Amino acid sequence: MMNVADYMLDVGKAARRASRVVASAPPSSKNAALAAIADSLVANAEEIISANELDMREARSKNIAAPLLDRLAVDSKTVHRMADGVRAVGALADPVGAITDLAYQPSGIQVGKMRVPLGVIGIIYESRPNVTADAASLCLKSGNACILRGGTEAFHSNKAIAACITGALGRVDLPPEAVQLVQVTDRAAVGALLKLDEYVDVIVPRGGKGLIERVSRESTIPVIKHLDGVCHVFIDDRADVAMAIDVAVNSKTSKYAVCNSIETLLVAQDIADAVLPELAARFAQHCVELRGCVRTREILPEAAEASESDWREEYLAPILAVRVVGGLDEAIAHINEFGSQHTDTIVSEDLSRVRRFLREVDSASVMANVSTQFADGFEYGLGAEVGISTNKLHVRGPVGIEGLTTQKFVVLGEGQIRER
Repeated sequence: MMNVADYMLDVGKAARRASRVVASAPPSSKNAALAAIADSLVANAEEIISANELDMREARSKNIAAPLLDRLAVDSKTVHRMADGVRAVGALADPVGAITDLAYQPSGIQVGKMRVPLGVIGIIYESRPNVTADAASLCLKSGNACILRGGTEAFHSNKAIAACITGALGRVDLPPEAVQLVQVTDRAAVGALLKLDEYVDVIVPRGGKGLIERVSRESTIPVIKHLDGVCHVFIDDRADVAMAIDVAVNSKTSKYAVCNSIETLLVAQDIADAVLPELAARFAQHCVELRGCVRTREILPEAAEASESDWREEYLAPILAVRVVGGLDEAIAHINEFGSQHTDTIVSEDLSRVRRFLREVDSASVMANVSTQFADGFEYGLGAEVGISTNKLHVRGPVGIEGLTTQKFVVLGEGQIRER
C-alpha cells in the first residue's frame, strides 16, 4: 500500500528539480509547450469527456448539489474553451526576466528590479476540471512548476487533462514533472502537501470555505487565498436609475454560486423609494429572495426581515440582503465592516463620490458603474487566473501570471566600491 507522505515527498522533490528548468526556459520554449498542450486537449477531447462522464455518474450517485454538478460537467465546448484559454495565456507577454525601475544612484550604480518565478506552486481545488488546464498554463508561462491536487469528485477528468499536459511537455523537451497532478484521492495527501515547505513556495486553495480554512490553518507554506466573497453594489442618490438596476441585477443573477456575485445591495435613502420597487420586480423575475432592513421593508413589505448575520453572509444562492443607507459615508462604513475585501462597486454619476469610494473601500477590486461579475482574471486581461486573492501580501485580486512571480533587486556597476 502506498505511503502517502513518502509519495508526496517524491512529488515535491521532482517539482523542485523541474522548477529550475522551467525558470530558465526561454519564452519560445514555454509558448511551444502551451501550444502543444492546447492541441493535445483538442485532440483528446473524447477521452476527457469520457473520463468526465465517470465523474458525473459517481457525483450523481452521491446526490451532489446541482451547482457543483454544473461546475464539474465537461463537454466538447468546455474542452475547446480550455484550449483557447491555454492559447490566450501563451499570447500574453512573458514577465520573467523583465527589469523595471532601473535608475542611477549617487554612487554611480544602477539599481532596478527583475521579475522572477516563485518556484513551486501547490494548487488545491474542487469541482472545476478546467482549473487543471488554467493553473498549469499560468504556472508554466510564469516559469513555475506546479503540484495540482484536484477534488476527488473530478479525479478522472483531472487525470485525463493532466495526461494531455505532461505528454505535451515531454514532446517539447520540458520536464513533465513541471506539472504534477496528485494521483491519490486520500485526504492525507493535502495534509502532506501543506507541510512540504522545503520544496513548495506557495499554496493556492480554490474552493469552498471549509477547504480554505483547513489550508490556512494547517499550512506551513505561505497561502494565497480568500475565504468569502461578500460583495456589494452601492446605488448612490446620484445614480442613473436604469443603469443602477441593470448593474445590481446582473451583479447578483449572472451567476449565483461564484465569489464575485453580490450578497448585499446598499441603496442611498434619497433614491430608495424610486429604485427599490423596480429592483424588487426585476429580482422577482429571477426568483431572488430579498432580506431587508427596517426601511427596506417599509418600501418592500414582501421582503423578509434581515438579521445582523445577513450582512456577513455569503449565500452563493438566489438570496440578497438589502439595506438602505444614509449616503456614501454609511455605505463605505458598512462595506468595510461587513464585507470580505473581495469586490464592491458604486453606481453614481458624481465623479467625486466615485473617487472617494474607489479610494476608501478596502477591497481587492473596487469598481464604478459596472457589474461585480467582471471581477475575473480573463475579464481583467490576465488570460486566466489561479484564483482571487483578498490577501494584501504578496498579491491581491485575480492572480494571473504576474501574480505568480516576485521581484529581486538587480544592481549594475562599473567597478564601484563602497567607501566607509
